[in-house]
Formats: sequence, structure tokens, C-alpha cells
Amino acid sequence: MNNIFVYIETENGKVADVSLELLTKGRELADRLGCQLEAIVIGHHLEGIQKELGEYGADTVHIADDERLSPYRTLPHTAILCGVFREEKPQIALFGASSIGRDLGPRVSSALHSGLTADCTSLEIGDHRDNKNNKDYTDLLYQIRPAFGGNIIATIINPDCRPQMATVREGVMKKEKYGKTLDPVVKIIDPNQYLQPSDFVVKILERHMEERKINIKGAPVIVSGGYGVGSKENFALLHELAEVLGGEVGASRAAVDSGFAEHARQIGQTGTTVRPKLYIACGISGQIQHTAGMDGSAMIISINTDPEAPINKIADFAITGDVMEVIPKMIKAYKRNSK
Repeated sequence: MNNIFVYIETENGKVADVSLELLTKGRELADRLGCQLEAIVIGHHLEGIQKELGEYGADTVHIADDERLSPYRTLPHTAILCGVFREEKPQIALFGASSIGRDLGPRVSSALHSGLTADCTSLEIGDHRDNKNNKDYTDLLYQIRPAFGGNIIATIINPDCRPQMATVREGVMKKEKYGKTLDPVVKIIDPNQYLQPSDFVVKILERHMEERKINIKGAPVIVSGGYGVGSKENFALLHELAEVLGGEVGASRAAVDSGFAEHARQIGQTGTTVRPKLYIACGISGQIQHTAGMDGSAMIISINTDPEAPINKIADFAITGDVMEVIPKMIKAYKRNSK
């Protein structure tokens, strides 16, 4: 009881990256609180899944394995999660801010009257003093996320209701195996204990999924352009540089909204979160909406005509100059050095 729970998403038996990222963070939080980290996975063909979850720090794995539970449907998964949470009474429950997590998390939160913070960029443990009621709280979950269009960073707490619930976007947290591989306790969930016939009122007749054509999340090098690149035609230079470096092309929201690049390339608060080894920001001012999606990069190079651009504050190297003049020189230099 009063442990940390992470909802594990699966597709064809494969655990979603965002779930492993949350286990990594959940392990850190559990160690800080001195409690257990528990994973709950609902689906079908889940044999042996506890081994992988144990590698990422899960102490206990709750498994509901039934052919009726895959693929994901809202009502059955909600019923099982609510039932388990009522029995186990976790203090914290974490979901990925994926299409599934954004559907499931609020429903569970509403049913349990617990509240939920969406799209968190950081999770920490801390204390709180309620001066109005003269009350102190310890070991609360700080649910941290951009607010008011990304102009401020808000720290949200839930002092009284449990579980404290949050969704976190893929790529925001690091995915790292735990220092020691755990042999988690496996608890088998009997779905019939929680399900009603009405939970299966929605039937899946056909299911079509389109593979992601642009994979900027897994790229080791990203050449990203902002509104300062100037045009869709100018983005061709970014593609050329990315090809020379063996990387991918990203874009800020301003560039995407201007039609310079596809939405699939958008990086930031409303796009994809990335952690490449090298991130080259071309004509990007560096507002928090964008930096929230790339400030975990190992090395950041900024190219901007404005030496005071916010992006320069987090960049390892800042080049002051016109993108259209600097990038051709970089391409020429990389090509020469690669021979």
C-alpha cells in the first residue's frame, strides 16, 4: 500500500518506451520515499514481461492477461485500474502522455476523485506549507509543467487526494536500466473481478495503424530549423547538413506553422521530445515551448543572428551569423573532414 504505480503500455507484446522511462523515474521517486515501485500491465500475450520491467526497477508487477484486453479499449482498462487502485491505494500513479494515457489517466482520475496533472516535464518530491490552514505536508509529488502557453513553469501539488496522478510525454524522462536487475513479485489480476458486460459495449471491427515515417526521436544528430530559416526552400540546406551528419531534420512550432516543415518534425512542448547526441538549432530563438523538447541533448550548437537569443543560454556553442551563410560552410567542412 501507498506505493508508486506505473501503468505499462504494450503493443504486440512490446513495452512502450514512455513506460520504461516512467519506471526509471518511478524508481528514483520510490527510493526517495522509501516505498515500492509497482507496475501494472493490462493486455494479452504478456508472458515473461516481468523480467524486462524488473530490469527498469519494478519491485512488483500486476498482470491482467486476457485476449479481451488487447488491443486497448477505454472501459475495460479503466475498470481494472480503478479496481486495483482502490484495493492497493497507491500514493502516486504515473501514465505516459500518449493517446492511451491521455484517454485512460483522466478517466481513472475522475472515477477516483484524485485529480491529474497532464504533460509534466519534471517530477520531484518535496514539502508544502499551507499557510491559510496552518498545515504542513511532507513528501508530496511536485508535478512540474509549462503553463500559460509555456511562459511560466508551474509546480502543481495534490495535498489531500490519492493517488497523486500525472501524465508524462515520451522522451521527457531518461530511460535507464536500474543498477541491479530485480526479480519482481508477480501478482496475477483476475479481470472478471472488475469487469462488467457493459465494459465491452465498444467492439473493434478493424484496426489500422500507420508506421511513423519520420523518426526524429531516435536520431543521434538533429539539425533543427526555426522561423529564422526563412522559407521551406531554405530548409533544403538543413536536410543536406543532416544527411552529411547522418541525422534527421527537426523544426520549431513557428517553422511548422509557417509551412517550412511537416508537423512530424516538430520538436518542443507541442511536438516531440528528443535527446540526441548533437542538436544544431538553426534560426531558433529558444522560447521555453521549444527548449522543453530538446534541452536534454548531449551537445547543443546554436546558429542565430541575435547574440542575445535565449537559445544561446543553453547552447554549448553559439554561432552568431546568418543560417544561410553558416550552414554551407559547415557542410563543406564536414564533407572535407569525412573523406
